[in-house]
Amino acid sequence: MDRTLRQILNPETVSLDEMWRTYHENSKTERFHRPPSEAQVRARMAELKPSLDYSGYPKIVLPAPDPLAMPLGEAMLARKTCRDMEACTITLDQLSTLLFASYGETRSNVGTEFPRPFRTVPSGGALYPLEIYFHTARVEGLEAGLYHYNPQRHCVAELSRGDLSHRLSGALVQADMPLKSAIQVFVTGMFERSSFKYAERSYRFVLLEAGHLMQNLALAATALGLGQTCVGGYFDREIDDILGLDGVRRSTVYIGLLGRESARPLL
Repeated sequence: MDRTLRQILNPETVSLDEMWRTYHENSKTERFHRPPSEAQVRARMAELKPSLDYSGYPKIVLPAPDPLAMPLGEAMLARKTCRDMEACTITLDQLSTLLFASYGETRSNVGTEFPRPFRTVPSGGALYPLEIYFHTARVEGLEAGLYHYNPQRHCVAELSRGDLSHRLSGALVQADMPLKSAIQVFVTGMFERSSFKYAERSYRFVLLEAGHLMQNLALAATALGLGQTCVGGYFDREIDDILGLDGVRRSTVYIGLLGRESARPLL
């Protein structure tokens, strides 16, 4: 759909506030709601892969993630939004640790009745509807390009080769951010993984999970001595187009930028 909801509806008769209230009411859980049966949920989970495989694309297996040396309490107190960032080189070991901390698998659940491994974030129904993409030109051992992270195999798929920093710059509200960062992380929602069970409420769950993931990324970056910024100001259709997403069934919901905090004093 090319037109937005605000363009379809007459703004003289339907206000933006009314649209938000309507969605909020429709996404509330009511006692008369009847979710799918456990058997139906398990059958659908078996049909939907827990992570996109990107078969046929070059794969780079990541090293095992290193334990974070900074205690959690210290990382929470030290975490801040890096307002002035510089691009720096990041090692493959650091990348591995960042991705695993964000959304990696922590428990296989082999030998149990649960059909999916658990990850580092809470997820509604353990359905894990998010997919992580990232762009970088500054990771040792990786060519400049666009990548996808597979938590199942703890590997990345090289989707395209080449530095896209300037194209990404034009797709963010603060255009200089991609140029000043070393890695641009795109948290995307694959909404069907959640909506088949939770219907309208699933969109809430996707956004909540994206927040959990980004906080993990921010804390891990802090523990590794990296600067980080969480970004909500981007032009959705342009970012989705760069990532090859349709913008409806799959779309970007959050962006994280990683680099090094600038030593220059802010003016």
